[in-house]
Amino acid sequence: MAGWMLMVCVLGTLLCQLMISAEPLHNEEELPPQALYPWRNQGKGMVRVKRDWIIPPIRVLENSKQVPEELVQIKSDKIFTGEVIYKLEGPGVDQEPKNLFEIDDKTGVIRSKRPLDREKYNSFTLKAFALSPSGERLENPTTIEIMVLDQNDNRPAFIQSQFVGTISEFSVPGTSVMSVLATDADDPMTDNAFLSYSIIGQESIPANAVTKTMFGINNQTGTIYTRDVGLDREVVKSFKLKLQVADMGGMGLTSEGVAIIHVSDINNHAPLFSPASYSMIGVENRKDYEIGRVNVTDRDDGTGNWEAKYFIANNPDGNFAIKTDPATNQGILTVVKPLDYEAQDEYTLTLTVENINPLSNKAPNLPASTATVVVTVVNENEAPHFREDPIQIVVPESVAPGTLLRSNIAFDPDNSDLRYEISRDPERWLDINRDTGDITAKRTFNMRSPNVKNNIYKAVVKVTDAGGVSTTATVAITLKETNDFPPQLFPLSGSVCRGAGWTSSGLVVTAVDEDLPPHTVPFTFEMSDDVSINWTIIQVNDTHAVLQPLVELEAGEYAVTVFVSDSGSPVLSSYAQVNVTVCLCDSFGDCKSEAGAVLGSSVGISFIALIIIMASIALLLLLLLLAVAVTTCGRRHHIKKGTGLLVGESEDDIRDNVFNYDEQGGGEEDENAFNIDLLWNPHDVPSTPGSYYPGSGIPRGKQPLRKDAPHNLPSPIYPRRPPADPTDIEDYINEGLEAADNDPNMPPYDTALIYDYEGEGSLAGSLSSIASGSSDGDQDYDYLNDWGPRFKKLANLYDPR
Repeated sequence: MAGWMLMVCVLGTLLCQLMISAEPLHNEEELPPQALYPWRNQGKGMVRVKRDWIIPPIRVLENSKQVPEELVQIKSDKIFTGEVIYKLEGPGVDQEPKNLFEIDDKTGVIRSKRPLDREKYNSFTLKAFALSPSGERLENPTTIEIMVLDQNDNRPAFIQSQFVGTISEFSVPGTSVMSVLATDADDPMTDNAFLSYSIIGQESIPANAVTKTMFGINNQTGTIYTRDVGLDREVVKSFKLKLQVADMGGMGLTSEGVAIIHVSDINNHAPLFSPASYSMIGVENRKDYEIGRVNVTDRDDGTGNWEAKYFIANNPDGNFAIKTDPATNQGILTVVKPLDYEAQDEYTLTLTVENINPLSNKAPNLPASTATVVVTVVNENEAPHFREDPIQIVVPESVAPGTLLRSNIAFDPDNSDLRYEISRDPERWLDINRDTGDITAKRTFNMRSPNVKNNIYKAVVKVTDAGGVSTTATVAITLKETNDFPPQLFPLSGSVCRGAGWTSSGLVVTAVDEDLPPHTVPFTFEMSDDVSINWTIIQVNDTHAVLQPLVELEAGEYAVTVFVSDSGSPVLSSYAQVNVTVCLCDSFGDCKSEAGAVLGSSVGISFIALIIIMASIALLLLLLLLAVAVTTCGRRHHIKKGTGLLVGESEDDIRDNVFNYDEQGGGEEDENAFNIDLLWNPHDVPSTPGSYYPGSGIPRGKQPLRKDAPHNLPSPIYPRRPPADPTDIEDYINEGLEAADNDPNMPPYDTALIYDYEGEGSLAGSLSSIASGSSDGDQDYDYLNDWGPRFKKLANLYDPR
């Protein structure tokens, strides 16, 4: 297998010295590249992996000023008849960053064109090719690894411009405060990035408060810690440290930084009263007001370590309270329960104080600070006091005017004279003595007053002392119901039914009482002796009774006296006259009139029976009409619709069926004019006389047929439009006759034609309207002679001769 020949610059110990010093040696003599055949000789630094050779990385120092610099020479060991062209590809050649390396296409020497920066690119991987002049690959491409060696060209730098930390006061040496950190852009695997921390300066705030070195720093980790005792926040507030970091283990490039360390407070000082005694003034009969403030001092700082909490050691009645002003830390002493000068005119209070946060174990063991406050009570003109408010009074509503309701209702703490008055009394029921305050009834009470709510009447009294100070109280008078009104009977009139079916009939009565329980129900109903012979009253319940006759009374008006009593104390009663009407009643218990009484008597017919009889008669009439209608329909002979004088224009309402009735056959005179044949069965000959058509011998029920016309032919069309003018009636009748003469389905000429019901609302109107304009005597009927022989008889009937 063909391989590559590698030409490297054998630098020996010179290369090692360059790596250690990290400085280029410009005066050393350069050695020419040397060819290496890795597939033939297992030379030093060459490693065989499977069938390929791995070429060790080529190390190039960054920031080299000897450019262009020959790095390595590659050469193919194949024997070619033609020329070999070498090419190089990869980052730094034809990829970004471009133009850092190049190769001599004839000799295979790889050179660096510009100084390299390891902080930007620490290595390059290139591919080398051996090509024929035509571009054909003569060898497989080989990989060239170029490593950029670091040079200490970057200073270390702190990650923050200023570090801030805190440390509690009185912390022991070795207490960790905080850590600082710096970075270096050089190779962290070399001493170029090996950092060392140090403190190069210390300042206290306030200045020169502490001069000894209080803090140290771990040179490798950057942790700052306390080195000495004496951190007292009351002495020093904070420290400013000047820091330094250097690479090469503290021997290389350096940078500086700042660390601020604040000393935090601990509660090592108890609050102290300043001053320790106070004098204050309190006004009696007032509450929830401030009477003074007390002050404390505390050398500590912070919310909980400085804020004070106050206590009152002797406050058995709870008249006083103390709280802390959060802005000034003062104790505010207030009166929360009114003071009474007459009871006690001076108070001596003992106050104690402590911090919200407990004291530190490093604080001195001293007793809690105390203060004495003397409170002097100032006498005031107090308002009079009612002994109770509201003033409760319970009396009957019928109390007599002038009755004493309540006395000794108020007193004055200052023992001054009092004046009383009623400031509100809507019903003017009360009176009060201006000097003694005795409340009396001015008039009788009324529980039905709109100012009495739930049996309670309210008024307001006012009392004023000699100094003009006044107060008011409510007078609540509970009224007890008394029996003031007798019950009244209701109703005072009614009716009672008489008769066999009303033996237990009576009038229900009740009573109405304007009083309230327990002076109302139950009611007692009684009757006087003079009416108890015919009448009685039966108690139904506590409120109702029934007034009934004892004997059968005649119908009429009766006056019955009833006596009703309530259950009050005392019992009140009243008489009432009840007008009772005794009468005959209907089924509903109502009095009937005289006619109704007669109908409702025992000799008459009852109402229900009368209804049944009338319903039966109506049913029979309906059945009779139905039978007649069925018979009529069975005998009806239907003909096709035509138009006549008496027919309306609406075809839906036309009844032009022609019916032939047997009993109206032709007369004796016309028998010779027609040849009548019968279509009937001889076996159907009736056996009773009078069962034939008169003068024809045709049995009744059979239709006579005409011999002069064929049978079963369609009937002609009859004229249907009525004449618009009465003068055209002759033409109209002639047309109808002609149609009837030619109708084979019609009876013979001498058979009377009877028309059935032909509907309502005919536009032709009644035939009687033809001669409505004049009487029969005024009419001239000669024109009937011109209508033919059939109208001559009609003309003779109206002949005036």
